[in-house]
Amino acid sequence: MFTPPARRIDKMAFGKPTHYYVDADGKRIPGVTTILNEGLPKPALINWAANATAEAAVNRWDELGGMGPADRLKILKAARYEDRDAAAKRGTEVHDLAEKLMLGQEVTVPDELRGHVEAYVKFLDEWNPQPVLTEVTVINYTHGYAGTLDMIAEFGSAGTVLADIKTTRSGIYGETALQLAAYRYAEVYIGHDGVERDLPEIHDTWAIWVRGDGYAVIPVNTAPSVFDDFRRVAATSRAAKRLSSYVLPELEPAHV
Repeated sequence: MFTPPARRIDKMAFGKPTHYYVDADGKRIPGVTTILNEGLPKPALINWAANATAEAAVNRWDELGGMGPADRLKILKAARYEDRDAAAKRGTEVHDLAEKLMLGQEVTVPDELRGHVEAYVKFLDEWNPQPVLTEVTVINYTHGYAGTLDMIAEFGSAGTVLADIKTTRSGIYGETALQLAAYRYAEVYIGHDGVERDLPEIHDTWAIWVRGDGYAVIPVNTAPSVFDDFRRVAATSRAAKRLSSYVLPELEPAHV
């Protein structure tokens, strides 16, 4: 069990979540997205990587044709990371703009994100969320994880809703339920003043899918059984980190 108070240390790399959290004893607490990345199989990523590489080869055919084999290989090997990093950067920028809009602040919108921002503004106008918490760190000391939620807001008759903004191309993935369950069953949050407090009671959990051509509000199941699944994924993540320790030093002939 981890002991409060905790302090947050951020290291952001687009496409590779490297946020981590350190408690008073100097122990690392993994982030929710890191746990999901390390503990949950993602077979769809294999097809995505192959498709991103193939698309780069076709779309940059003439450019690649003027290069030597080594340079062509370098370009194609990097193609999937460029695609991933661009998507992650877009998601981060949309999240930043969304938080400011949620709080009624003025924003400057890059042309390439105008569609996403217009969709989010439409969501705000049509659903009228009243913010309770935005972009705060949540921690579960008992189970040893932390994360940053997008928003908790009042939505009229729906009550207090924990919502996460997604800008993925293909919709809402099932792992979003694990992510939101982890946030929902966190023990405390750290306010922007640095003070730990109990999370408010959550009545529902939603994913807000924001696209360049519109938005959708999608309920997500975060029942206790879903949180149990998150804990199993966390256990798998921890086990994966231990694998290298299972291979012991080479034996010398004297041991035979």
